[in-house]
Amino acid sequence: MDEKDEVFELMADSVIVEITDRQSGEVYRRELPIDYYENANFLRLRGENMDGSISQLVFLSARGIERMKDLTGKGPDHDPCGGHSH
Repeated sequence: MDEKDEVFELMADSVIVEITDRQSGEVYRRELPIDYYENANFLRLRGENMDGSISQLVFLSARGIERMKDLTGKGPDHDPCGGHSH
């Protein structure tokens, strides 16, 4: 993949979950109406819960956790890219 073809985010309107049942060893696949969004910072799964309201799970990447710490003032006081020091 060329640098110009880099993928920065992934999005889908549904996901396919594949599991192997512990007892039988059978493999099952289900397509689920879950919105999927992923970038370098996090992965988000969003859908409706039992009462029809929106529910979501967000999984932060290591990079996302570091950025969250920086945004909330809990990160180290250093310049990670070396271009902002005086």
